[in-house]
Amino acid sequence: MINTITPALFAKYPTAEALAQADPVEVEPLIFKSGFYRNKAKALVGMARALVERHGGRVPETMESLVALPGVARKTANVVLGCALGTPAGVIVDTHVTRLSQRLGMTTEEDPVKIEQDLMRLLPREQWTPFANRLIWHGRRVCIAKQPLCEQCGLAPLCPSAQMPGTAAAKPKAKAKPTAKAPAKPKAKAPAKAKAKPATKATR
Repeated sequence: MINTITPALFAKYPTAEALAQADPVEVEPLIFKSGFYRNKAKALVGMARALVERHGGRVPETMESLVALPGVARKTANVVLGCALGTPAGVIVDTHVTRLSQRLGMTTEEDPVKIEQDLMRLLPREQWTPFANRLIWHGRRVCIAKQPLCEQCGLAPLCPSAQMPGTAAAKPKAKAKPTAKAPAKPKAKAPAKAKAKPATKATR
């Protein structure tokens, strides 16, 4: 979705200086499909203004400077540093990396910063960015959130969460315990029929 939005956005605002002069209301229609477009439009314009005022319109090259920009946290900063500038300072942790690193047993943490720290300890620095990108791609195509395609996954034999025969997570189904049947209720007896009275002769 972002890749379909950015061409029109960059065509209208090709530089940080151009975006810094924009009204967020003008940016909103261009990023509407991304969701939360009002907050994102404010962040984008605020980020551009900060770039112009603090960095001469250029993207800074340190984690500290990037996360100080409006709308930028560690995930975005890691994407910029690792993918765009080739100087990774950490591991990109998005929703896919969070889910897969937990399923693969690489972390038990829930907080993105703590997940990143676990992955940084496990991986060599040169793999911080490519490994995260591989997890993101794998999470989109195979290890889907609700219904992971474990039968199509090359990592299934090593994955503690894979739901396949022969894997650690494929536990045999427990046999259902027989339930005690409730005692049958005694059938109610039909009411006895009243005996017919003998007919009497009519009296005069």
